[in-house]
Amino acid sequence: MTDLGVLALRDKLAAGEVTALAVAEACIDRIVAREPEVKAWAWFDPEAVRTEAGRLDALHAAGGPVGPLHGLPVGVKDVIDTAGLPTENGCPVDSGRVPTQDAAVVTRLKAAGGVMFGKTVTTELAFMHPGATRNPHNLGRTPGGSSSGSAAAVADGMVPLAIGTQTGGSVIRPAAFCGITGFKPTFNAIPRDGTLLQSHSLDTLGVFARDPMGAALLAEALCASPAGVGLVDAVQGAVATAPRLAFVRGPGWATSDPLTHRALERLCAALGAQVTIVDLPAAFDDVTAQRGLINTAEMAHHFSGYYARGAERLGPPTRVAIEEGQALKATGYLAATDVQAALSPALEAIWSDFDAILCPAALGPAPEGLGFTGDSICNGLWTMAGTPAVTLPLFHAPNGLPVGAQVVGPVGQDARLMGVAQWLWQWAQEGHFDPAL
Repeated sequence: MTDLGVLALRDKLAAGEVTALAVAEACIDRIVAREPEVKAWAWFDPEAVRTEAGRLDALHAAGGPVGPLHGLPVGVKDVIDTAGLPTENGCPVDSGRVPTQDAAVVTRLKAAGGVMFGKTVTTELAFMHPGATRNPHNLGRTPGGSSSGSAAAVADGMVPLAIGTQTGGSVIRPAAFCGITGFKPTFNAIPRDGTLLQSHSLDTLGVFARDPMGAALLAEALCASPAGVGLVDAVQGAVATAPRLAFVRGPGWATSDPLTHRALERLCAALGAQVTIVDLPAAFDDVTAQRGLINTAEMAHHFSGYYARGAERLGPPTRVAIEEGQALKATGYLAATDVQAALSPALEAIWSDFDAILCPAALGPAPEGLGFTGDSICNGLWTMAGTPAVTLPLFHAPNGLPVGAQVVGPVGQDARLMGVAQWLWQWAQEGHFDPAL
């Protein structure tokens, strides 16, 4: 049952051909079998899951309203508040923290009929100090961060869907490392109320699924802005027109793994005239440094309480970033926000000629070891610009690790981007290129 596509599973649940409890039991069995190795969950209570699944089955049997996510299991990153359940933000300073209210995204998830399956592991305060999660493809390698548990849980078949957050590359990169689809919508498309605030200019909620359809289904139910309208329709109608793609190497290309070069170059060659190599506008010249400046300045502000209550209990990357932010001058921060404001308008020339940008999702396959979650340089520029982005698991390295490609669209045109992602996904499934690198 866990092998079914999300759309097929949704339809069977809605039709009563399978119960929410039966789906939940299949996922529970998988978690029980694999969690000791993968370590994707910060909180998981099978009985609470069974109770909620049973409630949804009773509602369905009584003819009650069935939401678009009825009975579908969804993992929720442990920086998103859940009423009466632990939300510890991956941080010892928050040990034992239990919110009294659900985050806005959890409220929307429940209203859509999704089964909140548990809290997935996050890096400390959604920054760089890693949690315990391992990559399901190779337990000695990172799953990426900061949404490590969400990506690993979907990749390992524990749940079909999960929610994460991205401030640099924390949805797109873990999805690439774990070989699944990650979708970071337009900035603020999914409401952030009740979610840990690290950087108010950058924090973006996103979703994980095995394919674009699953990502579209979950994101459409969670979005509270026009950017979330029509995502599922766009995916279902994606076969109509082949997209025009601008291939952008982007920052990090010169230092990325040769496997990434080979993957993107092979993809462009197979797509042929649909792809044109394009340089980023000059507004992006210093985007990586400026994004980092905004991130650390706003971390220092929003995490000042953590620093005051327990700086000695924070991991070195978190503590150092807060201290760097404390030392920044207002003039530098304000100049960086000016850079940010110029990014989306600077892309208009590209959007007038192309449907989406094609670029690397990460520097390479998941790095070896568990002490480093990977570099966000391939993703941070799009978080900074507020644009929607999707990663697709199109290739695999000689050692079996996934290698992803990223597509990026205009701000607010999330449905348009999801249509491109689905077209590219289907086209890849038809065997137009060799996925083995």
